[in-house]
Amino acid sequence: MARTSKLRHEGDRVTDLINVGVLTKQFPLAEIKSILEETGRSSRRQRDLPAHVMVYYVITMALYRQEGMREVLRVLLEGLRIILGLGIRLQAAGKSGISQARSRLGEEPMRRLYEQAVKPIATSKTHGAFYHDWLVVAMDGSTLEAPDTEANQEAFGRPASPSGGRSAYPLIRVVGLVEVGTHVIFGAVLGNYATGEVTLARRVVPHLRAGMLCLADRYFPGYPLWKQATGTGADLVWRVRRKIQFPVEEQYPDGSFRSWFRPPRPTKGQPKGERIPVRVIDYRVEGPEVKEETIRIITSIMDWRAAPASELAELYHERWEFETALDELKTHMRGARTVLRSQTPELVRQECHGLLLAHFALRGLMHEAALSAGRDPDRVSFIHTLRVVRRTLPRFAALSPSGVEKPARRGAGGDPGRRRGAAAATAGQAGGEAKTE
Repeated sequence: MARTSKLRHEGDRVTDLINVGVLTKQFPLAEIKSILEETGRSSRRQRDLPAHVMVYYVITMALYRQEGMREVLRVLLEGLRIILGLGIRLQAAGKSGISQARSRLGEEPMRRLYEQAVKPIATSKTHGAFYHDWLVVAMDGSTLEAPDTEANQEAFGRPASPSGGRSAYPLIRVVGLVEVGTHVIFGAVLGNYATGEVTLARRVVPHLRAGMLCLADRYFPGYPLWKQATGTGADLVWRVRRKIQFPVEEQYPDGSFRSWFRPPRPTKGQPKGERIPVRVIDYRVEGPEVKEETIRIITSIMDWRAAPASELAELYHERWEFETALDELKTHMRGARTVLRSQTPELVRQECHGLLLAHFALRGLMHEAALSAGRDPDRVSFIHTLRVVRRTLPRFAALSPSGVEKPARRGAGGDPGRRRGAAAATAGQAGGEAKTE
């Protein structure tokens, strides 16, 4: 599905609610320090770039993808100077110092922060997030290009090029879930290029829960993964390849039919698996601007009255919201046709989690803005929100390099209470965008 175009209306804006920095709001300092303690990565002595500052730095690096490493640090420190007062002197490290600080931090704290902080955020008031009582999510995968170093090549690998040689860059594979109504990417796992999406999906599926309705494309369905996914209590609507045979056991009035997902043939000495009931829906896509084809989807929802075939056929195409979320992540945040910055595998994975955390921070901000205006999060422009955060973050990154909040000083402009209130107040506007087809 093509990305929907959006036009900006000057009088139609939504308050973006950047309170004390979009990063410190979504990822509280106390939570980060707890993770650093658990992973043994807390700074044991005072440094120019202590561990908790570097966590925010890795996320900020994703927000300012087109800037150099020192410029990203300058942006972050600019916010520190404003919040802590001009009397506080913070020394910006060089590129080597930044790389050393990132290496000391490592990958694990960023991965733990992502797993702990990034969850579905839709509420009953979120427009477009639910189908009846089900929270709609979509599962899919993609790849990100890593710098062409020997270490990255050995860790991640790369596909063969059409000409018979090698592709330009090593690729890291990402598989995850997207909350359709908010575009939050949660439960994502990383692997090398040789690891298939279905293999990584086995680590993603445990993030499904009862009350979710998961959409997935034709490359995921298989007896083991279907059994694992339905075992979480979630319901599924997955497309299947036509070569998979589903015998008609009972025809329903809505045009769907009951069938079975047959287990694979057991190997010698292994017990035979049980058949899993599924409901099969066939429908045809037609139109002058689309490829005409017959699509087959299967669902775990056996009651056709609760979820008629026509509704599930229409709902399945919401799976493309995953592609929209990837477009936000890979095109607008990372930059089109650009590679990650990091030269070593651990820092590549660290950077990937920073990218996912930054995307969640923006999407959380947009969701809050949409709720405050009673509108669909899809109606808030991701691109404009990213620009607002880039402009505003240096003025509202309330983070002490020592991890201890400093009291505001009296001076021209009033008392400490008023200063704290100003830092927590609205910092700008994320444009509410009108969608046009």
